[in-house]
This record gives sequence, C-alpha cells and structure tokens, in this order.
Amino acid sequence: MRYLPHTAEDRRAMMTDIGIGSIEELFKDVPNKARLDRPLELPNHADELSVERHITGLAAQNVTAGTVPCFIGGGAYRHHVPAAVDALIQRGEFLTSYTPYQPEISQGTLQALFEFQTQVSLITGMEVANGSMYDGSTACAEAVLMAGRVTRRQRAVLSGGLNPLYCDVVETLAQFTGLEIEKSKPNAPTRGHHDTLALEAHVNNDTACVVVQFPDFFGVIRDLTSLSARCHEQGTLLIVVVTEPVALGALKAPGDMGADIVVGEGQSLGVGLNFGGPYVGLFATKEKYLRQMPGRVAGETLDSEGKRGWVLTLNAREQHIRREKATSNICTNSGLCALAFSIHLSLLGETGFARLAALNHCTARSLAEKLAGLQGIEVLNGVYFNEFTVRLSRESAPLIEELAQKRILAGVPLSRLYPDRKDFKDLALMTATETTTDSDIQILLQALSESLP
Repeated sequence: MRYLPHTAEDRRAMMTDIGIGSIEELFKDVPNKARLDRPLELPNHADELSVERHITGLAAQNVTAGTVPCFIGGGAYRHHVPAAVDALIQRGEFLTSYTPYQPEISQGTLQALFEFQTQVSLITGMEVANGSMYDGSTACAEAVLMAGRVTRRQRAVLSGGLNPLYCDVVETLAQFTGLEIEKSKPNAPTRGHHDTLALEAHVNNDTACVVVQFPDFFGVIRDLTSLSARCHEQGTLLIVVVTEPVALGALKAPGDMGADIVVGEGQSLGVGLNFGGPYVGLFATKEKYLRQMPGRVAGETLDSEGKRGWVLTLNAREQHIRREKATSNICTNSGLCALAFSIHLSLLGETGFARLAALNHCTARSLAEKLAGLQGIEVLNGVYFNEFTVRLSRESAPLIEELAQKRILAGVPLSRLYPDRKDFKDLALMTATETTTDSDIQILLQALSESLP
C-alpha cells in the first residue's frame, strides 16, 4: 500500500463500501499454501532518476532475440517487422482506440478490424473471421468450447502434436463446461509416423471436435484431408491450430483441407516477440457457425446517405450482456496487435507473403542440411516449414543452457515441456526464419561441434 496515494481514511471508506473489515479479508479465498510466508521486501521510495537507472540495469540483464543468433520457436517466432508498422500503429487514433462502441466516431478502427478479418479469412481458407482474440492458446480453447456448443457433445480429442501449453489452456477452460478432454500421446517425428491416422481411430459419434496443429508442434506437416473426411462422417468438427501464420504463404490453407474452425497465433506478422506478449489470437470458421463464434465481428454496411461504413455486428454474444448468456467471457480483441498484423500483411501483399514463406523454408532447409552434417545430430523431420526437431548425442536442456551462456539461443529443449518423457531428453526444436543469417548458422554449428561428443 505504500505506493498507493490513499490515506487511511480512504482505505476505510473503500472497505466499508465493499463490506470488509480488513485488507486481509480481500485474500480470504487464496489458499494459505499459495501465500507468501513472509512480508514482501519492497524498497523504499526513490527519485525518478534513480528508479529509471535501476530498471534500466535490470532490463540490461535480458538477452533479446534480435541481438544474438536465435533459433527459438515453439509457438513464438522472430521475424522482421517493417518500421512502417510501428510508425503507423503509434498514431494517436490507433494507439488510444479500444472498443468501437460508437460506430459514428470509430470508422477507422472498425474498418481496420474489417480488413483484418478479411485477411485472416483469406490466408486460412475460411468464410468468416472475428476481430481477433487475446492469443493463440485462448483462441484454441474457445474453439473447443464452441465445438461443444455446436455439436452438443462433451468429448474433445487433442492431437499429440498440439503445443502442450495450448493443451493446458484447453484443459483449464474445459473444467468450467464439463467437456471431457482426451489427449493423444505425443511422438517425436519419424518418417513412418502419422498422427492423423491415429486420431481418425479416436473419432466417433460422441466426439465434439478433433484439434490438430498445422504444422504441428514438432514441425511436421501433414495433409489433413483424410482426417477431415473422417470427422465429418461422424458429425465431428475439425479444429486446426496455426501458430506460425507465415507458413500459410506456402502451404495449403486449412480451410481447403476441410477444417471447420481455424485458430492460431498471429504474432509472426507485425508483432515482436516482446518477451511473451502481448500477442494476437486468430479465429476463423465457416459462415454457418458464425453465431457461435466468440469475439467481435466488424461488418460492412451503408449509412442513411448510402455511403459505405462499418459497425460491430452480432455483438450481443460477448461481455456486453449477462455473462451466463455470453458465448465467451475472455474474448476482448487485441486491437492494436491486430492492426499491426494487418499493416504488415498489407505491406507484403499476396506475392510478398508467398516470398516471405519461401525464404523462411529455404533458410530452414539450409540450417537442417548443415546440422545433419554434424556428428552427434540427427534431423528427425522429413517434411517441415521453418521449424524441425533434432536428436542430439547428449541431453538437450543442459546443452542449450551452455550455449545460452555463450549468447547463442539454440532452440527449445523438449524436456522442458515434456518433463515426464525420458525419450525426449535428447530432443530439441530448432527454428530458422528470414532473420537467420549465414553467420548465425555458422556460429551455431561451431558451438555445437565443440559441445557434442
């Protein structure tokens, strides 16, 4: 409380209004085991210059992806963001806009959302999209809940190739709806393994949805057409998760393979890594499911003079109404990040988007081929976009930590995300994008050759 400008009288008045007698009562629902067993050791107040120097010193301890060779992916990717993106989103009319409740004074924001929705629909191959969601993981969970509402079934099947962090979010939200979550066993990539074939065997007339990632968490790319057909035979929805939207510049759109809902993380376009956020969730579906889709939808209309304009449409589904009637209660759009996504994609255009995807794949192929030539490394993927799994001749987590100490961000050790899988201890995800240089690759190869037995 020492940093809040409230007097003791102010605090008493607030506590009286909400019906409590002490500050401690505010935390009565927090289990004792989750509370600190000691007071927080907060520093005394300081002048602005001292605070600025202290925080700058703390920030200097971070190693940012843009300053060292970086091969980390796993759901968040380093890409070049044109300077024009930042310049435009910092214009006051965009930076301060949040929810366009009043269309007559929010036409710019509404049109930006409308263009974003159009772009998401085009790259995913779907008929409609919303104005964005918090991030990819919550969009995935919302898609599962939506499938339950559409099919009126209570069982969702998650692919073993789905990002395990997304699985956690799905399971958390499912607890509030009674949905049963069935997870397939994750398997390291092999040329004979087909996760989609295993999933088809799990689909029956009790299944609300099947959730697959494309490319999957291990970097594997598979045709989803057969799985889609199996799902539709049983009245099951196919949900496709895309965590690397740049891949859609080169790969077949999920909608063209029969997806019913496509969700994903849009961070790769226009949004920096930002130490984990804020990001922007993508959500697209078939038009017949529009009224069950969470989030906001900007629609095109005509005003009283016949001029083109935009409004929020089908808006009663979200937090403006009673939450027990709402389709979603976490569906606030990431407006500024969605605008950045849209500006970046507009600058690229269709041709530029395809070229960016091709450049990512070519760089990843170069990295994979050179890694495969090192003793102690096996590239497991046969087909991939810009991310793949490697098997190392020693445990991946300590090796990657050693390289991080040398200012090389070498990848994601899979033991970090699958701590119970002993067969994953020597596996790592590695990613290359258009920002990966030949020099970066040579630095990594040299470090690995010195560190692997």
